Amino acid sequence: MAESDSKLANRILLGLFIGAAAGALTLAFGVPFPGLLEGARSFSTQVFDPIGQIFLRMLFFVVIPLVFASLTAGVVQLGELTRLGPLSARTFALFLANMSIACVLGLVMMNILRPGGAVDTDTKTRLIEEYGAASGKLIDKQSAQPDMSFQTVVDMFMPRNLLGAITGHDRAMLGEVLPLILFAILLGAAALQIQSQRREQLRSGLELVTELMTGIVRFALRLAPIAVPAMIYSVVVKIGWDILIALGVFVIACLVVMMLHLFGTMSLWLKFFSRYGPLEFWRTIRPVLVTAFSTSSSSATLPAALTSARDDLGIKPTTAGFVLPLGTTMNMAGTALYEGCVVLFVAQVFGISLGFGEQLTLLLLAVLGAVAVAGIPGGSLPIIAGLLITFGIPPEGIGVVLGADRLLDMARTVVNVGADMATTAVVDAFERKGSGE
Repeated sequence: MAESDSKLANRILLGLFIGAAAGALTLAFGVPFPGLLEGARSFSTQVFDPIGQIFLRMLFFVVIPLVFASLTAGVVQLGELTRLGPLSARTFALFLANMSIACVLGLVMMNILRPGGAVDTDTKTRLIEEYGAASGKLIDKQSAQPDMSFQTVVDMFMPRNLLGAITGHDRAMLGEVLPLILFAILLGAAALQIQSQRREQLRSGLELVTELMTGIVRFALRLAPIAVPAMIYSVVVKIGWDILIALGVFVIACLVVMMLHLFGTMSLWLKFFSRYGPLEFWRTIRPVLVTAFSTSSSSATLPAALTSARDDLGIKPTTAGFVLPLGTTMNMAGTALYEGCVVLFVAQVFGISLGFGEQLTLLLLAVLGAVAVAGIPGGSLPIIAGLLITFGIPPEGIGVVLGADRLLDMARTVVNVGADMATTAVVDAFERKGSGE
């Protein structure tokens, strides 16, 4: 993360505390002075909510083109890398396993702790009234949803009207992002069949679209230091203390499960599949993890990671040079875990139930979404908004967790980078074993 990005992220985090503190003070003074509280709620509706909507809708603008361009380009890249043989096959398999395990841990934690359950029924009712009819319609329709069947899955991923489903005109679908994801994957697969020169032109164009959408996200993030305290203040004065308690539990739970995956799952991988003991490994790469935490950027940490892998761990330069740069853009375990947790948390806050089949779909989409995330602070926000839309959850609900994203971004970057290093160590062990070393 550049210095300016770091300052921006710190201002967003500060905005969270300012908005929450101001909201809490308003609630406290609202007990002896009810008129003050009513005035604050009215002012929030007329002024603060539109400010928050400007920020959120800039993010919503980029959901469709960003997901489409990122996934299509990713499939094209994957097809080219598979030609590298066993090294790439092992790397991709470990990336998939890493992100899937992380996301499963997050979803299990959310189902056990249910931090969104700290919000009582009356508060959920006020949230539904505040954030529009989308959640209310979904709750009304849940009992009428068709049973999950093969035909239902086909309808979800392959609607008769692709553009209608993507733009939201076909409301019979569970969500509009699922067909887009399948179409992006199919287009990427089809691109692998065309001439290399034209395929490269396509990938260049897709990368240009991704860069442009990332630029819009950066524009939106410049508004975040104003929008975050405005949104948090509005939610607190309208909803009450429950939302602050739920958010605190959510943040702590996410941090715990992230560390569980990094120092639990990855330590098991190291113990059974690599040449390193877990304690020795984590002690050796501690400077890399500190760099990841302080910069909140896997890309900014890559030079330190490469140096540590080759010089401190003794990993083959060819293995480190292949796995680590690829992992920086694709192996996003912390991001996949976080995306799944946010969707379930916001669903719980709104009182929306996601069944086993829907959570299985969420697992798949969170892993795919993590691969598509732009490598900038806040890059996962449009993907999370798209996931919320997919499951019929008001995307404005992302505003509840937005202020805490800075701290969780630092933590999930540590998980992303640490998992990259552990995966590299495992791939290196397999490569040495295969070559008889």
